[in-house]
This record gives sequence, C-alpha cells and structure tokens, in this order.
Amino acid sequence: PASGPGPQEHKERVLREIAAECASTVRSLLASGLVVEAERLQLRTESDLADIAREGYCSGMENYSRHLTGRRPGEAPPTLLDYMPDDWLFIADESHITVPQLGAMHAGDHSRKLKLVEGGFRLPSALDNRPLTGEEVWERVPQAVLVSATPGAEM
Repeated sequence: PASGPGPQEHKERVLREIAAECASTVRSLLASGLVVEAERLQLRTESDLADIAREGYCSGMENYSRHLTGRRPGEAPPTLLDYMPDDWLFIADESHITVPQLGAMHAGDHSRKLKLVEGGFRLPSALDNRPLTGEEVWERVPQAVLVSATPGAEM
C-alpha cells in the first residue's frame, strides 16, 4: 500500500502482540499452578522474539501467523481458496471419503496443538495456524461436483 505502517512498524507491532500474549498466558499458567509450563513457554517465546527481532524470523514462525497477518482470535487463516475466481468449481472424487476429511483435518490439528498449548510449548494463538473447518471450506466453494463410485456411501 502507498500508506500505512512500514516493515519496521509492522515487526514492532507483531513483537508487542506476541510478548503481550506470552505475559498473559504465563500469568494464567502460574495462577493454575503450572510453573514448569509457564517457564517453558516464557523461555521459548523470549527466544523466538529475539530471533524475530534480530533475523526477521524464527523456527516455528507459522505459529505466530495470526499476529503476522493481523487476524482476530479464531478467524480463519488465509488459504489458496481465497484467490480462486468467484465461479470456480470444486470436484471431489471419492467424496464419501474426501468430504468428511475436510472437517477432520481441523479437528485433528486442533487436538494436537491444544496439547502443545496446554503443555506450555506454544502460545494459544498457535491454534489459529490451522486448516479450515469443514464449514469454512464450504463457505468458500461456490459450486461443487461430488463423485463416488461406492454404492450406498453417505456424504
């Protein structure tokens, strides 16, 4: 854009948001008696923040995608579907398997990352670096052809 924050201002905002989320989460973990988890999270996040400040990135940078893109908590992440033309056609072969997987990807990812968050390995915002839910996928699909050669398969 011709106006708005430049790269340095963007990086400073991201660093502030991550640090604030870390402080809040550490307080919450300590209040719950989860001292080891709080220390683990604080050390990891401080290391990531130092790397981002110095190098512009860190290992596991995707876990901070919500802060990097300026999304709200829980908001769907950007995907390739956002760049499809308005009249594109989704075709799913073996749709009795494919369609349920659309929602299952989100559920499996959420379950795995929730354990990382609860264990103090990641900030809660890491949950927002995720696959779309099945509902979010279908909100982005203007038309679909679902094909299955399996008799009696339900979709």
